[in-house]
Amino acid sequence: MAISPLMPVYPRCEVEPVRGEGAYLYDANGRQWLDFASGIAVNLLGHGHPHLTQAIQKQAATLMHVSNLYGSPQQMAVARRLTELTFADTVFFTNSGAEAIECTVKTVRAYHYATGNPQKYRMLTFSNAFHGRTLATISATDQEKLRKGFEPLPDWFTVLPFNDLAAAEAAIDDSIGGFLVEPIQGEGGIRPATPEFLAGLRTLADKHGILLALDEVQCGVGRTGTLFAHEQYGVTPDVMAVAKGIGGGFPVGACLATEKAATGMVAGTHGSTYGGNPLAMAACGAVLDVVAEPAFLAEVKAKGERLRAALEQMIPNHDLFDHVRGMGLMLGLKLTADSRAFVAHARSNHGLLTVAAGDNVVRILPPLNIDESHIRECVEKLSAAAAAFQVPKAA
Repeated sequence: MAISPLMPVYPRCEVEPVRGEGAYLYDANGRQWLDFASGIAVNLLGHGHPHLTQAIQKQAATLMHVSNLYGSPQQMAVARRLTELTFADTVFFTNSGAEAIECTVKTVRAYHYATGNPQKYRMLTFSNAFHGRTLATISATDQEKLRKGFEPLPDWFTVLPFNDLAAAEAAIDDSIGGFLVEPIQGEGGIRPATPEFLAGLRTLADKHGILLALDEVQCGVGRTGTLFAHEQYGVTPDVMAVAKGIGGGFPVGACLATEKAATGMVAGTHGSTYGGNPLAMAACGAVLDVVAEPAFLAEVKAKGERLRAALEQMIPNHDLFDHVRGMGLMLGLKLTADSRAFVAHARSNHGLLTVAAGDNVVRILPPLNIDESHIRECVEKLSAAAAAFQVPKAA
């Protein structure tokens, strides 16, 4: 058989973890990596966090899954916590970020249908965004690597330049129902929205009677030093998609909405077989126990500042690095060479796991509970990797 038993949609690297502990991963031979990728911003409490693992173990021994046709005290408890902690009045639980985005888009469209404006079915999205891998979510981006091979795609989105408020305003017509935007683009290269841009989208949404939907799948759940990134902009969305870190490693996502925005989401409009299962809710609850504490979030912000300062101090020592950008512990190191080649080099030769992103950026996404020793180790490994890195020759 020529094809792998695992469908070969990932160019998998040589790292084959079998165990994790704190900020480290280990393979079957005991080789160790410092994990500053965190499963792409998922393992926000690192590996083997006792409170999280105990909550999952306890729930697994009690009840893992029931149909959403039944009442769910586990879902209700987590939904109440999220509505108390956020702008939202109601929550729908999913299994992934892409599903959370799908629910977000459906919420926006259902709102306009229910309020007598079914023509407002289109949404404005922004260049280099990443909203998921479903047919709907890849149609919301202009990234060719995501769209290639799947066109024609649904024509529901108009993609505009990121951080260009004038372009957003000019694109609004009677078919537009809302904006969908990442406060900080992850896959696109750790590109934060400017305060003027995000605030301007809120103003435009209010002016034209449309909705502001945020994709905080990667930047949410404490990663930037506040529970959600939009809090640092002073901007309140109507709908928001979250996932990744909210389960701490367990697959779960959520769509959060105001009562007004969720007007059209009535019985029969949406559903999920596994969404919000008791095991996922145990993980969410345990994560919120830790991350929603103000002292923990303050520590994330302080660690982010220390990591940024250490990276900025290192940059002048190597021609390879240009600058640091991002917020909290969602940082991007802009390179003067191919970031994917450097990420592979640091992983294979220096035991450091990071993630490549667009615009030749290395994403640095450590667990939120790292300590000073991990920050020092990361910077030392990056510096050593840079010193030994040979820039690939152009083809």
